[in-house]
Amino acid sequence: MQNPAAPRRQSASPQKFGNMEVARPPQTAGKFVVVGGGIAGLAIHFPSEEILLVTASPVIKAVTNFKQISKVLEEFDVEEQPSTMLENRFPNIKVIECGVKQLKSEEHCILTEDGSQYVYKKLCLCAGAKPKLICEGNPYVLGIRDTDSAQEFQKQLMNAKRIMIIGNGGIALELAYEVEGCEVIWAIKDKAIGNTFFDAGAAEFLTSKLIAEKPEAKIAHKRTRYTTEGKKKEAGTKINAGNVGSALGPDWHEGLNLKGTREFSHKIHIETMCEVKNIYLQKDFRISKKKSLTFPRDDQNELVTTDKEIWPVYVELTNEKIYGCDFIVSATGVTPNIEPFLCGNNFDLGEDGGLRVDDHMHTSLPDIYAAGDICTASWQPSPFWQQMRLWTQARQMGWYAAKCMTAASLGESIDMDFSFELFAHVTKFFNYKVVLLGKYNAQSLGSDHELMLRCTKGQEYIKVVMQNGRMMGAVLIGETNLEETFENLILNQMNLSSYGEDLLDPNIDIEDYFD
Repeated sequence: MQNPAAPRRQSASPQKFGNMEVARPPQTAGKFVVVGGGIAGLAIHFPSEEILLVTASPVIKAVTNFKQISKVLEEFDVEEQPSTMLENRFPNIKVIECGVKQLKSEEHCILTEDGSQYVYKKLCLCAGAKPKLICEGNPYVLGIRDTDSAQEFQKQLMNAKRIMIIGNGGIALELAYEVEGCEVIWAIKDKAIGNTFFDAGAAEFLTSKLIAEKPEAKIAHKRTRYTTEGKKKEAGTKINAGNVGSALGPDWHEGLNLKGTREFSHKIHIETMCEVKNIYLQKDFRISKKKSLTFPRDDQNELVTTDKEIWPVYVELTNEKIYGCDFIVSATGVTPNIEPFLCGNNFDLGEDGGLRVDDHMHTSLPDIYAAGDICTASWQPSPFWQQMRLWTQARQMGWYAAKCMTAASLGESIDMDFSFELFAHVTKFFNYKVVLLGKYNAQSLGSDHELMLRCTKGQEYIKVVMQNGRMMGAVLIGETNLEETFENLILNQMNLSSYGEDLLDPNIDIEDYFD
């Protein structure tokens, strides 16, 4: 690895205003500037080039224990590390710990909150996304996005008897399963849990695990975790959770003590097909003269019982039910973090609010690229790929953006990375391994498809999406060992009509058929 000269610091040159001289902010020039210390930003490596990494957080997200499971499917942990570790490992990287105040695209520079300017030849924006809070500024509404907000959640939970979770994405799923010693009311707008990832059948398979008693506590996570303690802004963390800092890792809850004040292990009630109608603080709820409900019991049937407990905050749902709780977790998704870069710059934006990027991760502005949650893929996708704001895609996009930036600076052409041929994601929910492949929920296939299922209660759930005899996608829950075989079948588009139901027959080892 080459060790290029350190980024040059230009002395501040005076600028005249009448008879008074005012010093311009000093400028630092970097051939490549990357904004964001999350997975997309950290995936960008130029071993022999001068890089400035600008991040608002004192910790960066490093991929560890990376494992290539198959041609496209990859598994890894995300570890938080101080930025000094990155600089020590890669002498050509200089980390600037400061938020971006403004992007001046015509001048090829960014202005940080401390007044410094950084000039770039190529810029990649990897600033991630921020939570869509159901209510801004409410001290009892907590969004979980970064390390600080996760720690704030743990702190609040220690004194809680009941919490309410709003949302149906990955963080909501993990919270609903991991929280112990606290009543959990979980409100979702869909008919079944995990609508982003599963169909109703998979949701039913997982729900049985959710309401059952949890197994013995797992061994504590041994990885070192670095916090941003002492570096928080003066404003309360609860209100500002998620405004700064990169997203949490896939195992973010490991090592946190997610336990409330009660002695029981797990108690959860799910309210489906509803959203938040009103949020009342204790005083306002008393004035409203409305009644809240007790935590529903299995033997309660339709008996409605008024809650005698006084709670700090109350949530009225669109199904007219009202529950009191100690605090609310807003887990209703994220929005691309584009605000710091918009003023004075004419970016093309996607329908979801992200910076539109082409098939070389290039935005609509010269020499500016974007990767991860902040961007919206605007190329014609493969028949088996779709964008989802997930860790795996952030890493793939960042890595590919680095290749594209390098090729562009050298005047070379580059083919699209193979990882965009097939959507492939592996994660864990309710202690089950979960693999999603291709059009796993029949996305954009219309009604012209059929499903094949195999389910062994408490052990595995397999769903295959077929169209015209060919496999288009799959959901694998449990230790099925079918991910590589199914990945190949989706990619090579073999006609499987002749196999019929035998394709999922547990007595037939289909790996022998197709490997």
